[in-house]
Amino acid sequence: MELQQVIRNVFVQLTESLEQLSTEQYRLPSKILFNATIGQHTRHIIELFIELEKGYESGTVNYEKRKRDYCIETDKRVAAGLLHKIYTSLNRPDKELILESNYDEHSDEVLAIKSNYYREVIYNLEHTVHHMALIRVGIAEVSTIDLPEGFGVASSTIKYRKVCAQ
Repeated sequence: MELQQVIRNVFVQLTESLEQLSTEQYRLPSKILFNATIGQHTRHIIELFIELEKGYESGTVNYEKRKRDYCIETDKRVAAGLLHKIYTSLNRPDKELILESNYDEHSDEVLAIKSNYYREVIYNLEHTVHHMALIRVGIAEVSTIDLPEGFGVASSTIKYRKVCAQ
């Protein structure tokens, strides 16, 4: 299966689940998630992909420079539109990138690491699934909607569970 299709499937699953929530539920701070909202986790997913797309153009990706757009975390329609826009634009050819990051809160020194576009797309996909697991916990706190069985579960875990069930 093509990588773009895999991401589309995950984003559609996320979008369809968010559509079932009220605006209040999307914005409600979750005690279990240390007062983060479902909207904030959704924004985080989206903004990492946005930074990757910016970095594709410049050759340098820095996820720490994301905007932290309040509109995305408070308006699920904005989030859904961006999720759609992202997965339709992921059909770019691979190319080398530099990943910039600073993992030390006491220093301004930036690390520059060689990477490539496909590796970063995979990273963002895995990061999305991780945040969807957190979103699943948040949804369970504020709503009784039914989520797809694999929502927020890595494909390798789903495969492993199937093998164990046999």
